[in-house]
Parts: sequence; structure tokens; C-alpha cells
Amino acid sequence: MLEHLTKETFKEKVFNFEQNKDWKYEGDSPCIIDFYADWCGPCKTVAPVLEELQKEYGNSLTIYKVDTEDQRELSAMFGIQSIPSLLFIPKEGQPQMAQGALPKETLEQAFAEVLKVEKPAN
Repeated sequence: MLEHLTKETFKEKVFNFEQNKDWKYEGDSPCIIDFYADWCGPCKTVAPVLEELQKEYGNSLTIYKVDTEDQRELSAMFGIQSIPSLLFIPKEGQPQMAQGALPKETLEQAFAEVLKVEKPAN
């Protein structure tokens, strides 16, 4: 199961927006945040793909989920207009947003290009 973030856990694990004006990632490994809602069809399509990718990539990256219905403040902060929206957060540099239920291959390509993470060899 992927970890669901609240405003409080987001500040601890991703970005403490109350202390920092400029982006400063708090995590140890690159991460993705899936902004979703339970009623969203495309969100349900991408959810098992993200679960599978988390298993395949293990500790080399973390995938979090944010329920846009429950965490409206976090969603508003990132200007989430459509879901699913995926925020790719590299260890260094600025995060990048992608929208829509992306296929697994596209996600893996983004992991490599944006997060600089390759799938570990089995």
C-alpha cells in the first residue's frame, strides 16, 4: 500500500512550506505524489500501476498519494485542476507535474529522466 499524505506528513516528508519559501525537498529518495480522488475513473486505472512500480523500484523512490477531496489545501497549493495529477520530485531541482493516467512505460521514462532513477536489476 502506498502511503497517503496529509498536510502534516507532507511537511515532514516532502516540503515544509511553512518554514521555507523556496523549494527544499525533505526526503531521502526521489518521490512521486499522486493527487487523486476515489470517484475518479482514470485515478483507479493508474493506482495499481503505481503500486506495481513501487514494488519494482523498492527503496530507490517513494510513491505517495494525496486524496484531493480530503486534502484540499495541499491540492490547492499545487493548483490541481484535473486528476490524476502526478508530481515528480527529484532529490535535487524543481518538481515537475504531469497530468492524466500515464501508462507504465511513460512513468518509467519520467523516473529515469526527471527523477534520475533506473529500475533496480532483479
